[in-house]
Amino acid sequence: MTTRIQVGVLGFGGLGQAAARVLAPKQEMVLTAAADAQGYAYNPGGLDPDRAIATSNQQGSLGYLEPEGTLSHQSIPDLIGKATGVEGYFLALPNLPNTFMANVAKEFIKSGWRGVLVDALKRTSAVEQMRQLSSSLAKAGITYMTGCGATPGLLTAAAAIAAQSYAEIHSVKITFGVGIANWEAYRATIREDIAHMPGYDVEKARGMSDAEVEDLLDKTNGIISLENMEHADDLMLEMAGVCSRDRVTVGGVVDTRNPQKPLSTNVKVTGRTFEGKISTHTFTLGDETSMAANVCGPAFGYLKAGISWHRRRIYGLFTAAEIMPMFVK
Repeated sequence: MTTRIQVGVLGFGGLGQAAARVLAPKQEMVLTAAADAQGYAYNPGGLDPDRAIATSNQQGSLGYLEPEGTLSHQSIPDLIGKATGVEGYFLALPNLPNTFMANVAKEFIKSGWRGVLVDALKRTSAVEQMRQLSSSLAKAGITYMTGCGATPGLLTAAAAIAAQSYAEIHSVKITFGVGIANWEAYRATIREDIAHMPGYDVEKARGMSDAEVEDLLDKTNGIISLENMEHADDLMLEMAGVCSRDRVTVGGVVDTRNPQKPLSTNVKVTGRTFEGKISTHTFTLGDETSMAANVCGPAFGYLKAGISWHRRRIYGLFTAAEIMPMFVK
């Protein structure tokens, strides 16, 4: 990969803006396309992340970015049609409603575009929807990498590797800690987390106003505690043949008022070795790494891997537990 790969980011909230910053120093990839709900920006020579972020925050849309921006109420199909040089997109989009990412994938299939798509989907049911599109994606010449964030993603892949020590997997337990100084920087992500809380679902969380979210967080002192979440790590590890999904559990704590993690993010894989010994491997992420670093880094690593597969004409749906990410220099 000697020439810089043109990549795009769909969604330009907290995660999309972090993705732009992650790409800025890279030599192998360049951000040339980005879209939000009101518009898009495209420059085959590369977008300036600082100008793009400032424009988005101050004026409400990338469509106002001069001279690359265009205002549009159908920004994704418009950008797909214009940004012909883009080989891959990171879909940094909120999956609210639960069918949204699958509908975006259908837009790409319909457009005739060929390339690589990467998402950081969380819910098992959302990844199941992507599975149903696998043959359509393959026929369209699209290599789609799903569940490629932190969890599912980085931690799922670590579990798949750790499992190799064992003859049988007894349990995979993923526990995450997320600390952010201000929930409004990650509104969609926080709403997705609220949807996992007892008494809430995707539609209820999606319909909450910012004031209602604030009120909920005031009641919990900014803490969201989550247990036995519907997280696609279970499906992905089952698809990879590691263990049945009922042996995988995911939970964690999100502090929306403190950038320090409330607890260390880790995955514990317990199993029986061929000698009959019971043991546990633990992989722990450094507390100093942010949610954005642990989501965007793997997403682009999987995007690079996906591009190498796509160039070999390998199309269809893959997960973070099936393919090793490739480090983006």
